[in-house]
Amino acid sequence: MEQQAADVLLATQTALSQASALAVQYSFSVLGAVILLVLGWALAGFTSRWAYEGLSRVHGIDETLARFFTNVLRYALLILVFITVLGQFGVQTASIIATLGAAGLAIGLALQGTLQNIAAGIMLLILRPFRVGEYIETSSVAGTVREIGLFATELKTGDGLYRLAPNSTLWNTPITNFSREPTRRNELKISVAYEDDIDLAMERLMGLAKADSRVLTSPAPSVFIDSLGDGTISVALRYWAKTGDWWLVSRDMVKRVKLAFDDNPDAAPDASDTAPAKTSNGKATAEKPTPTRQ
Repeated sequence: MEQQAADVLLATQTALSQASALAVQYSFSVLGAVILLVLGWALAGFTSRWAYEGLSRVHGIDETLARFFTNVLRYALLILVFITVLGQFGVQTASIIATLGAAGLAIGLALQGTLQNIAAGIMLLILRPFRVGEYIETSSVAGTVREIGLFATELKTGDGLYRLAPNSTLWNTPITNFSREPTRRNELKISVAYEDDIDLAMERLMGLAKADSRVLTSPAPSVFIDSLGDGTISVALRYWAKTGDWWLVSRDMVKRVKLAFDDNPDAAPDASDTAPAKTSNGKATAEKPTPTRQ
């Protein structure tokens, strides 16, 4: 009986000594983990703020893009800190990294279309083929840009409709930006009979262009014979105007040409001249430019 009691006492003392050793060992590990978490969290926050301030100073970097990159940097640092903390407790981090890599690959394959939109959104925000408030047209969508996001771009069509276009569709197709350049050219044609005074018709067209203060003097307007038809001569007036005035000038010019040639039934504006549409923000732009020959 005394031997059994001695054995129990010895086993208890051994267990207590081992427990105290483990407590001392893991207490330092826990303390180190807490310190790593605090320092890592502070470092991730400081680094993300520093990166955001640096990117904000770079010309052409959109705020949405700057926040996206800083958030990616912050979470990457936090994941690294978390893996380091697990290593403090003897966890094999190589297997964790491999698991995260496999999970990332699976998620990437599952969200392939979404990731394409994100990549396209990043490129659109960096290269800036269009900005908010500009009127653009592609093979599939046209409208005034309202917001450029990482996944999609919001537009408002000329007839006031809301349209959401995935960024990948905008990135993979040619884009026509009607608002980017400060000036635009327009061309208006009339048909003149062979027996009419061609010089008088050209003089009238030039006079109408010079009489409108919105028509730019540089480049100067020009009037020329565009083509010879079976029964008429096509005379073209080519002029430049500011992009904001282009739509109104083109419509007013058609009316003025019509009134100027009312007394000559054989000379009238060409019916092929089409009216472009206004944008939703009230700026004068066009859905499509008038086809011209250089």
